[in-house]
Order: sequence, then structure tokens, then C-alpha cells
Amino acid sequence: MGMPSMPELLIVLAIVVLLFGAKKIPDLAKGMGKGIKDFKKAIKEDDEEPKEIAKADEPKVEAAKTEEKKSENA
Repeated sequence: MGMPSMPELLIVLAIVVLLFGAKKIPDLAKGMGKGIKDFKKAIKEDDEEPKEIAKADEPKVEAAKTEEKKSENA
């Protein structure tokens, strides 16, 4: 099953116009755009969160390494 052809897309567009009316289509597109923007923002925040946690834990890791070296030298 491949991409829909032009006549199929026109039929789908005509059905959407009949169901929602021409005045509602810009509102629907605006809502979809906002939803996609919020989704991308949430993904970006989720990607940044582990980095922030790693930065917060970095001093603890360095302290543990220092203690380990001291105990090996003693």
C-alpha cells in the first residue's frame, strides 16, 4: 500500500470540508499545529532532563572518585 494519489486526496479533502465546513478547517489546522508544537517541546524537555540530572550528580561522582583514590593510596 503506497501513497494516496491525487484523486484520493481530493476526495478526502471534500469529505473533510463537508463534515467540518470551510470555516472550521483553519481552526482545526491551528489546533493540530499547536498540538505538534507542544509534543516537540515535551520531547525536547525529556531529552534535556537526563542531562540536568547528570550535571547535578557530577560533583558527587567526582567526590567518590577522590575518596576511592585516597583509600587506594592509604
